[in-house]
Amino acid sequence: MKDKAASTAKLLVVLLAFAWGLNWIAAAIALREVSPWSLRFAGSSIGAATLFAAAMLTGHNLRVPRGEHIHIMVAGFFNVTGFQILSSFAQLSGATTRAIIITYSMPIWTTVLSWLVLGERLNKIGGLAFALCVAGLTILVWPLFADGFSPFVFYSLGCALSWAFATVYIKWVKVTIEPLANAAWQLLFGFLFVTAGSFVFEGYPHLWPLHQDTVLAILFVGFFGVGLAHFLWWSIVGRLPAITASIGALLVPVIGVTASTIFLHERPTTPDIIGFVLIFAAAACVLLQPDAKRIEMPE
Repeated sequence: MKDKAASTAKLLVVLLAFAWGLNWIAAAIALREVSPWSLRFAGSSIGAATLFAAAMLTGHNLRVPRGEHIHIMVAGFFNVTGFQILSSFAQLSGATTRAIIITYSMPIWTTVLSWLVLGERLNKIGGLAFALCVAGLTILVWPLFADGFSPFVFYSLGCALSWAFATVYIKWVKVTIEPLANAAWQLLFGFLFVTAGSFVFEGYPHLWPLHQDTVLAILFVGFFGVGLAHFLWWSIVGRLPAITASIGALLVPVIGVTASTIFLHERPTTPDIIGFVLIFAAAACVLLQPDAKRIEMPE
């Protein structure tokens, strides 16, 4: 059963890569006409509504076990509100390609936190994947630091840290809520935080009138980039160690950057190409290794 669950999780990682990778493109299109707060207000509300409707139609249990509401709320703040708002501001202040790259330093922070908090440790293949991840991200990020610091770098790194913290936190508190219910409630709490932030910093969300491309982009963000992707992510985290799930998710920037080149006409540089090769190799180490040799857990 464990081997089957791990194999299923690997397939979910591939689906997640397309959902989240293309979500960056949809968000970039939407942000041409709407603000970050308005986009995330719409996206999180659509995503939450989609998952609650799916749970009800399929008969899934949406009950939150006693004592777990606060944990779901904390994770929702960091994984939904923090990640989504910071990623939007990162895209506004720099190239989408670079935003994706820096954001997906997430596995590095997840690895460190998982080692410190969860006691997870890397086997040889996992260690190789982590080393490739660090090397690839160093090559990609170095030109940005060489040109000096900017809000763009901090927004993107904040994204990575927010996501990593939420992932490790949920594993640490050992919630027993079902993955679909977990994703739905996190999105609902995240939506409430986004709504509060929107009224504080911007006022009422401005979502009309909009061009057709913007409307379609927002719908993609809500249904696929938020709703489907969050369900996939927490299903993966429930089946694999946090480190394995996070490094496997490095397929997302490969899809996202490739799509940015095609749809947003952003040209990758030589460091981009080298970094992408290393990152893809890191993801392959995780996704293709035998299930019995996945990242080891302490006895």
